[in-house]
Amino acid sequence: MDYTLKIWRQKNSKAKGKFVSYKISNISPDASFLEMLDILNDQIIEEGGDPVAFDSDCREGICGMCSLYINGRPHGPDHGITVCQMHMRNFKDGSTITIEPWRAKPFPIIKDLMVDRSAFDEIIQAGGYISVNTGGVPDANAIPIPKDNADLAMDAAACIGCGACVAACKNASAMLFVSASVSHFALLPQGRLEAKKRVKAMIARMDELGFGNCSNTGACEAECPKEIKLTNIARLNREYYAAHL
Repeated sequence: MDYTLKIWRQKNSKAKGKFVSYKISNISPDASFLEMLDILNDQIIEEGGDPVAFDSDCREGICGMCSLYINGRPHGPDHGITVCQMHMRNFKDGSTITIEPWRAKPFPIIKDLMVDRSAFDEIIQAGGYISVNTGGVPDANAIPIPKDNADLAMDAAACIGCGACVAACKNASAMLFVSASVSHFALLPQGRLEAKKRVKAMIARMDELGFGNCSNTGACEAECPKEIKLTNIARLNREYYAAHL
């Protein structure tokens, strides 16, 4: 399969970037998208050029590093997967593929397709944890938790912090990411002791870092590779309101 790749190239956060077109041929339809980029970089290096910088790690859809805008969509045209899980059979032979980094002020570009997503780490450091002494590891059934709550908490904990929600949002809001973390703890008894402190601290840090407000368009849920639900944002709002009573 042959493709034309329009890739955003930018030397650093202060340099002016631009799209550069590349031709790539004989790509297997079973190759992953990142394998295709590896092949492209081998081709660029052989021609004496500077390879395209992009992030990747696990290549199993669990770390969120492979965050790219592909043909105008975070993580590409498929649903419920990350870039590293996508294969080239998702694109027509001879088509043009546009590849960009996340576009959000709190995610400055490092180089080419790499962005600095450490803002998410700062939000987690503000309160996305349990610091109280919970004692030793209890038996599995020692703390009774309703199954519905346990299931919802596990669904929220599936968030991998890739930033697709921010990239998809017209306001660059991080509310889906923050709500997933808050929901994870709010639904479990271990997280209730610090619930008020947690939600206030995480939202305050999110605002300080320059993320926008949520306007409930639903783009974040539609593009989330782990299908985190908007209902978590509703829970976040309730937790925030309760924290100020």
